Amino acid sequence: MRLWTVHPKYLDAPGLVALWREALLAQAVLRRRGRGYARHPQLIRFRRCPRPACAVAEYLRDIHIESEKRGYRFDAARIGRRFDRRFIGVTRGQLLYEWRHLLGKLRRRDCARWMALIHVRRPQPHPLFRVVPGAIEDWERPRRRRVSPRG
Repeated sequence: MRLWTVHPKYLDAPGLVALWREALLAQAVLRRRGRGYARHPQLIRFRRCPRPACAVAEYLRDIHIESEKRGYRFDAARIGRRFDRRFIGVTRGQLLYEWRHLLGKLRRRDCARWMALIHVRRPQPHPLFRVVPGAIEDWERPRRRRVSPRG
């Protein structure tokens, strides 16, 4: 599961569809209607909110807005009720970590999109997030780089 911190506008079509599905799953888990991923680290930042299910509904709303801009037909009726918009802090290190992760995926999956984005130095966060100083979040599990035998 990857609930991206980066703005959904940067995602390719498979990435946006996957984000929609994973965020719906997260919403179900936070509403206690789903079993899978109940302890997934990506949910920690939403669980810290006063109303976690409402926070994920707000997250979904912005994904839906992006889908409409692209002419997709995501079912907005699947988004839970929202009460008020509260921003979630995300560290600059986390945003940049996810940005590099996304660029790696795009390089393999959508070369044209990758080429259009490789020069972005300050990626925008998803509209629900506000960037604060800091390193990668404690809950993130960064991949270890492979070390070649030559060092």
